Amino acid sequence: MFTSVDDVSARLAETGYLASPAVATTVFLADRLGKPLLVEGPAGVGKTELAKAVAQVAGARLVRLQCYEGVDESRALYEWNHAKQLLRISAGRDETWDETRTDIFSEEFLLPRPLLSAIRGDEPTVLLIDETDKADVEMEGLLLEVLSDFQVTVPELGTVTATRRPFVVLTSNAGRELSEALRRRCLFLHIGFPEEELERRIVRLKVPGLGEALTASVVRVVGALRAMDLRKAPSVAETVDWARTLLALGADTLDETVVRDSLGVILKHQDDIQKAAAKLDLDALGALDAR
Repeated sequence: MFTSVDDVSARLAETGYLASPAVATTVFLADRLGKPLLVEGPAGVGKTELAKAVAQVAGARLVRLQCYEGVDESRALYEWNHAKQLLRISAGRDETWDETRTDIFSEEFLLPRPLLSAIRGDEPTVLLIDETDKADVEMEGLLLEVLSDFQVTVPELGTVTATRRPFVVLTSNAGRELSEALRRRCLFLHIGFPEEELERRIVRLKVPGLGEALTASVVRVVGALRAMDLRKAPSVAETVDWARTLLALGADTLDETVVRDSLGVILKHQDDIQKAAAKLDLDALGALDAR
């Protein structure tokens, strides 16, 4: 999909995703080596958006498996359309069981889920396995099998092997430790909170109507909040939301009133808001000087 690291950076930027050199390099290597990419980091730093951006620049189909506690093989791989099978059985009462069984366990009654759908496709595909750390350990075993050989066995139909391997992105918020076996099969990328200059560029790109000085103040204040001992530090997505909020409010500067009234956009716990209101020093950050 990509010819060089610079090509990755340039093409992702066209979609509105500003990639750091580390991100661009790892995406290029994952594409060139045909390896799954495990992306770890706090929520809201752009892990999922990276997969979406890669799919967009490649003109690829995006297939997403959203992981959660209890997700199982039937939700990840495939399941049979039981209602349709029952109707078929009822309609063929004069048939033998062998005749009926051959029919109801055919493609017509198969419901492909994300993993099987991604493997069976013959067009460019990006497979996003989102929030892998929320799935049970048993689900990791299934992912190991699929990502090792890029094939799935449906007992009634046989083995389905990928004719065109998808570009695979697994994301994790590090809620639990993933197995070393899964990590070995992937290239690893950690995306943390961006440097101040990169975050300013992101805000300018996403909220072009916000003034340069106010953009700088927003990023400085968010950086100060992340340095506090909060239950949930503001993400990049919340920085952008706050910038859009200030634009919607018509604010041309940060002052105590504006910050106090809009803290709920970037902080989602009351104790965090109280702590920020007590400790945040806008004057020391130079935020009050923005015009």
